[in-house]
Amino acid sequence: MDNKKPAMDILGVPVTPFSMGEAVAWLMDRVDRELSTQVVTANAEIIMMAQKLPAYKALLEKTDLVLADGAGTVWAGRTLGHQVPERVAGFDLFLELLREGAQRGTKFFLFGAAPGIAEAAAQKAAEIAPGVRIVGTRNGYFTQADEPEIIRQINGSGAQVLFAALGAPKQEFWLEEHRDALAPALRVGLGGSFDVLAGKMERAPKWMQEASLEWLFRLYKQPSRLGRMMALPQFVVKVLEYKHSHK
Repeated sequence: MDNKKPAMDILGVPVTPFSMGEAVAWLMDRVDRELSTQVVTANAEIIMMAQKLPAYKALLEKTDLVLADGAGTVWAGRTLGHQVPERVAGFDLFLELLREGAQRGTKFFLFGAAPGIAEAAAQKAAEIAPGVRIVGTRNGYFTQADEPEIIRQINGSGAQVLFAALGAPKQEFWLEEHRDALAPALRVGLGGSFDVLAGKMERAPKWMQEASLEWLFRLYKQPSRLGRMMALPQFVVKVLEYKHSHK
């Protein structure tokens, strides 16, 4: 039974307006049925990246589930006349899947980030989701020559869910390229989520998240992100133009 909501068209990217609970239930059902599923949590930066990279846009168009990560994507969906219950941030989805998986005995693999980070994130995961089964970890530093061995390691672990924290768009391209070779049914690109869970990168305080100011906190912590943050005002303008042209 595939009860997926109709996707919203946000600048040509099909975003499904699931709540967190709906997303977790849908994804876990796919894992139970061993249905191949790739997930992207799309913030404004990712949707703008898709405007500049046709190959990335094409990938997002055929991704099994694109979720509204970030206040910008939620705002865009609502501005374009859709019902969007809430933002489904990649980091929060990561935690919810770990918690739900701990109840079900789901096997997870953590691939990505700098050496030692995936292991530290796995230790933290065991604290927040007691009993969680993380059956393997691998850092994100590799060359093409290492890929067959990485795929063997992931598949040999028996993992049902693969979290890949390689940064966008690299993680999406990598997961898509190896889609047929990877055994885990569910594959999720997670950007910097291992770093956050491992305590290497701070998350915005709750009040800032609730006030849709997480982007401002990230900019404060990493001023080098300013260039990337310029995607936000461009995104707002693009969405308003899109709304006007699709009336």
